[in-house]
Amino acid sequence: MLVTTDRIRVAVVYGGRSSEHSVSCVSAGAIMSHLDPERYEVIPVGITLEGVWTVGESDTEKLKTVDRIMPKVELKDEVYLSLTPAQRGEFRYVRDGSLFATVDVVFPVLHGRFGEDGTIQGMFELSGVPYVGAGVLASSCAMDKEYTKKLMAAEGLPVGREVILRGRETLSETEQAMLGLPVYVKPARGGSSIGISRVSSWADLPAAIALAKAHDEKVIVEAEIVGVEVECGVLQYPDGRVVASVPAQLVGTDAGEEGFYGFDTKYLDDVVTAEIPAPLSPEVTELIQSLSIETFHALACDGLARVDFFVTAEGPVINEINTLPGFTPISMYPQVFAATGVGYEDLLDVLVQRAIAR
Repeated sequence: MLVTTDRIRVAVVYGGRSSEHSVSCVSAGAIMSHLDPERYEVIPVGITLEGVWTVGESDTEKLKTVDRIMPKVELKDEVYLSLTPAQRGEFRYVRDGSLFATVDVVFPVLHGRFGEDGTIQGMFELSGVPYVGAGVLASSCAMDKEYTKKLMAAEGLPVGREVILRGRETLSETEQAMLGLPVYVKPARGGSSIGISRVSSWADLPAAIALAKAHDEKVIVEAEIVGVEVECGVLQYPDGRVVASVPAQLVGTDAGEEGFYGFDTKYLDDVVTAEIPAPLSPEVTELIQSLSIETFHALACDGLARVDFFVTAEGPVINEINTLPGFTPISMYPQVFAATGVGYEDLLDVLVQRAIAR
């Protein structure tokens, strides 16, 4: 057992260099305010948009969205995490090397690149500190939509049609015919629908590719899948047992100005609602839960994940997996587990205990 004090010291690391910086801040505020203070001592650690590690914000009210203005990490005292296992869990001040805090486990509330893609997970592995969530390989593969789908397809899981653009900015006529219209153009390694466009005319494709390339040099073009959008959470207990939540069906994903489930629609417009549990037949519900767990294992995930589907007339098709899903107050992951009987505080407790047990 790594714990040496009455309370487990949890470093909640948030912010980061990705385009999902502000979403991470909101998620972190919710997590910090729901970790049981009798069991956990929270050590907030922020990462600025420039990548500087700093003493984080202890006032969680400052990590909320106010009047559509989302929070960001403000630089205070710069800190760093020791990469020496002999100093496991030590955060020190950059100015003089003195100790800021020693933690028992890290909860990385980091969405997107440099936080969800295996990079920071590798850092935690080098430091020897336990951390919540997927490891290096699973994080990296789940972040890259190309390799996510390749691994799922290799396991025989249902995925849609796509084309990967590397070093080119056009689709051949054969590829256009295979995909059909409309298509969705996405950064291959992004999240929160940032940089995504829905294209209904091939004339609009170059602009959509340019937008996606502003966020990632690799671009994925996906055929539209017609079906209801359903999300399912996966949770791993300290003993290794893996369970799936009841699914949620999203309603109103096309009601925002973007016309699809984009960033503003997800976080700012307040037009999307969810039916939890999703109004699906018991057979389809069971299939979605089974596919979610299979996807979790196919990518060698750990701790938690959210698997997103389109339920079509022919059956469920997997859209993507998220290894560090949003934990904002309106995020689906905590909502679906609350409906499954696992409240927010209990959910966080399971995740921290799983990290320590692993």
